[in-house]
Amino acid sequence: METFWLAVTNLGRDEVFIVGLALYTWLVRPVGGRNLGVAFALSYLLNAALKYGLNLPRPFTNDPAAASEAARATAGGPGLPSGHSQMAATLWWGVAAQLRRPWVTWAALALVALIAGSRLVLNVHYPSDVIVGLTLGALFALLAARVQFPQGGALRWGPPLVALVVAALLPAGAPREFAAGLGMAAGFWFVQPRFTPPATALGRVIVAVAGLAVVFAVYFALGALPDGVKEVGLVRALRYALLVLVAAEGVPLLLRRWLPVGEVRGRAAPERVTA
Repeated sequence: METFWLAVTNLGRDEVFIVGLALYTWLVRPVGGRNLGVAFALSYLLNAALKYGLNLPRPFTNDPAAASEAARATAGGPGLPSGHSQMAATLWWGVAAQLRRPWVTWAALALVALIAGSRLVLNVHYPSDVIVGLTLGALFALLAARVQFPQGGALRWGPPLVALVVAALLPAGAPREFAAGLGMAAGFWFVQPRFTPPATALGRVIVAVAGLAVVFAVYFALGALPDGVKEVGLVRALRYALLVLVAAEGVPLLLRRWLPVGEVRGRAAPERVTA
């Protein structure tokens, strides 16, 4: 049974979130994906700040036998709040809050409940860790649905530049989550999705397959940098910012036949909801 719960808990991995955000942006709501990405990055940063600021234990901290080795391998850093629970809630409840479709809402609730429950079953979090994570995730999901993050003029360049400067000033040995979160925040804030989703089922398949191939090629290429380079705070932040830029602007440029540029009005192009 543990194999099942390990599979469920792995739905809260970074790679799954990359796939979810990319497909939602390309195939459903380009501008909504950008707003969700900003909220996701802010949620990620707050999760890291609370984890390392509070530095609270996990169930297996004093008794490694409380959780299996495989379960412990899925747990990084201190306990509260649960990162798997918070980030899954931010992403999937954010999608549901933007789309407001009953079947999407129920699917998102079920998926997040399973991921959060897996953290308890595997004994890598206390119930309080999961509850706080879900609560924060819900707040950032609402933020993604109700706030259009401004981007006109200097507001497009200013916040990303500040995020990268902060990443450059991170002390050596700072948890990787801070630089990664700052890079994601910089990237999602800066990008301007100006395309419309594919109009046909074949187009959606082509974009999904080819787009993810490009994104993960960049992801693994950046991950292959020498440890002494990629562990530097600014470099890590730039890696994540570049990954977002490739996904939100590079892929649409490469696949412009299926992701045509829409007429830009104000802050963003109009969107076609295809989900």
